[in-house]
Amino acid sequence: MRASFVFSEVITGLRRNITMTIAMIITTAISLAMLGGGLIIVGSIDKMQQRYMADIEVSVYFTSDISASDKDCSGPVCQQMRQELGDNPLVESVVFEDRDKAYERFKEIFASQPELVELATPGSLPASLKVKLKDPTRSELLVKQYSGKPGVDRVDDQSEFLDRFFSVLNAGRNITFVVFVVLLLAALMLISNTIQVSAFTRRTEVGIMRLVGATRWYTQLPFLLEAVVAGLAGAILSVGGLIGLKYVFLDGILEKIPPLPKVELIDILFPVAPVLIGASVVISAITGYLTLRLYVRN
Repeated sequence: MRASFVFSEVITGLRRNITMTIAMIITTAISLAMLGGGLIIVGSIDKMQQRYMADIEVSVYFTSDISASDKDCSGPVCQQMRQELGDNPLVESVVFEDRDKAYERFKEIFASQPELVELATPGSLPASLKVKLKDPTRSELLVKQYSGKPGVDRVDDQSEFLDRFFSVLNAGRNITFVVFVVLLLAALMLISNTIQVSAFTRRTEVGIMRLVGATRWYTQLPFLLEAVVAGLAGAILSVGGLIGLKYVFLDGILEKIPPLPKVELIDILFPVAPVLIGASVVISAITGYLTLRLYVRN
């Protein structure tokens, strides 16, 4: 088999159907970019879960009368609650926070909103026990155990906020995957049509080759490689697009949203880029092979 002949046939086929080839590359690139975007979101969710789940706390807030009268957790209600939490097998550590400490922390959190800080006073904030868990995923059990106990105003679970936050990100991830599937179907149809058109325009040449003894595999290989080359070009274009999107848009947007981790270049180069390139080659090759088997008989 002459590689130079096969290569020249691939180039010729792509050039003859240049508009369909461009459409196939662009559609493949966009669909793969959506897949890459979904993978980047999955990676970001994993990073945030690792970062924030370790710091998850359950806050047991005391009622106003206990918060005002017991400033060092020496009262019977606070002491008993602290002792129970300390003995609980779910709990790793317990720290008491009085109103003054709560106010200082409030000022740090809302330092960018001075109007809100001016409205707050130490007396408006409750004292609490900050509970760190050995297994943050079991925080709901602790909330059930201590909600409604005497002297307890409410029990806040930080993981509930994170669950809502992650559900929004998961929805965004699912949307990108759905768009990827839709665009992938369009790309597959374009690949199939391009191969059929390419085979039709060269049917005379292929017929002559078969008459002089060329095998079916030898005559069909250029069409198969056309699909793979176009898919590979789409994958490279999609990786380039994701890198450009990172520097042009994502970096600036993510800097303004501190909870969201920055997308690093290495996150795109590995493992996203190899996945996109591998997926494009495999999908294009399978689509090309099935098209040749089903529609091209010469």
